[in-house]
Amino acid sequence: MSDSAAFKAEIEAKLAAGERLTFEDGVGLYEIDDLAWLGRLAHQVRIDKNGDRTMFNVNRHLNLTNVCSASCSYCSFQRKPGEADAYTMRVEQAVALAEQMKDDAPTELHIVNGLHPTLPWRYYPRVLSALKETLPQVNLKAFTATEIQWFEKISGLGLDRILDELIESGLASLTGGGAEIFDWEIRQHIVDHDCHWEEWSGIHRAAHNKGLRTPATMLYGHIEDPKHRVDHVLRLRELQDETGGFSVFIPLRYQHDFHDSQDGKIRNRLQPRTTMASPAESLRVFAVSRLLLDNFDHVKCFWVMHGLDVAQLAQSFGADDLDGSVVEYKITHDADNYGTPDKMSREDLLELIRDAGFQPVERNTHYEIMREYDPPESLAERRARPQSVQF
Repeated sequence: MSDSAAFKAEIEAKLAAGERLTFEDGVGLYEIDDLAWLGRLAHQVRIDKNGDRTMFNVNRHLNLTNVCSASCSYCSFQRKPGEADAYTMRVEQAVALAEQMKDDAPTELHIVNGLHPTLPWRYYPRVLSALKETLPQVNLKAFTATEIQWFEKISGLGLDRILDELIESGLASLTGGGAEIFDWEIRQHIVDHDCHWEEWSGIHRAAHNKGLRTPATMLYGHIEDPKHRVDHVLRLRELQDETGGFSVFIPLRYQHDFHDSQDGKIRNRLQPRTTMASPAESLRVFAVSRLLLDNFDHVKCFWVMHGLDVAQLAQSFGADDLDGSVVEYKITHDADNYGTPDKMSREDLLELIRDAGFQPVERNTHYEIMREYDPPESLAERRARPQSVQF
């Protein structure tokens, strides 16, 4: 038996026995040259946990400001004070945008911002309260751990006080951003702020202890190696063992090829050192993550960063959630020319999921089921037809 065949047999035996995979197993899964086999294993885990259902929600994104004190090397969203397209919304402007969202009947508003150097701390709970008053039925999923740490810095308040005030103002969940890659070997080259693994995990631990369930993310496809990805997800797995507070894991594909239509300035300083993960590599990330994260209920494919073809295929490589309707996700759309649409309607998402051979299920931020839709007429027939994808 070849080394590859022996490794595959060992992994299959571990999964059949319910045995947890190790760091070495994870690295080996990235090295194995059999994507179909890997997808088949991950798909079985996905089916065991969630059946043929693929979740989505009707959500909107709102970025209150793109002004940021940090200059992370991969980020083309951030602007410095005084730049032509730098902006900061007044509370009244954010409310006016929320008013325009009512007709779409979203269940979630996703809010992520730059680390603004002069906005006062009180602005943030005030804007949450105003948005919640405008959209009382909408869950406010807001702020990365990096932003929470920034709020501690600019307010002088402790973490517990910050979280309590935000929850009182309507916060339903943190976002999972700011995680990027936790290993310092890579992290020191990609981020320009002080929120690292110890701080990121401590903030999410505190949020979980207050009853919030939060997402977790990983930015992949830049200068990291597979071992850094495995280390990243195993840290999350260990924290999930402790708190049980993560609702979903979201691999985020680093965006390399882009133009900034506003000023033509290239802000991504990693660009000379990177390309971008191929669709095949993205599917591998989903599959390996699904196999390693045995204590996570859900794995999400954020279609904006992966493209619609990969989003369909990812559902057969471990992913059981496609995020939502989104609308104007500036952090990615300011960074790429990849061609994903600004918005997917509920009907678009239903078609995307059914066309891949899965049953659409609409959820809210807390992964509570809002509505189950009819599945495709024949899952077996749909899966028998090849799907095209640009590799």
